[in-house]
Amino acid sequence: MNRVVRQLSSSLAFLRPRPEPQLSGGSLGGGLGGWMGARGIRVVVRNGNLEQALGLMERKMRESGMERLIKRRVGHHLKNSEKRVLARKNLQLRLRSQDFARKLRAIIVKKIRLCD
Repeated sequence: MNRVVRQLSSSLAFLRPRPEPQLSGGSLGGGLGGWMGARGIRVVVRNGNLEQALGLMERKMRESGMERLIKRRVGHHLKNSEKRVLARKNLQLRLRSQDFARKLRAIIVKKIRLCD
């Protein structure tokens, strides 16, 4: 992950602190500013502390799953523990969708029976 942050930090020079105040202080996401694209992650650099902002960006990337997407594109080797976590999440997602489909099917069957 540190390698990804280092690569991004060099290409995201516009996140470095500026002398003028930022305009997007408290409008979105609990005071998150520092524009990073239309659908990206927003991070505020406070008091010129770029390291703290990079740590926050790293945590947000990890929580949003963006880190996994980047690793998948790079063709990065997955450790067995990462494979287990992904397999567990995929299983939970599949079970949740099957459960939802089962409930939806039951509702539709009830409505059809009531109409007849």
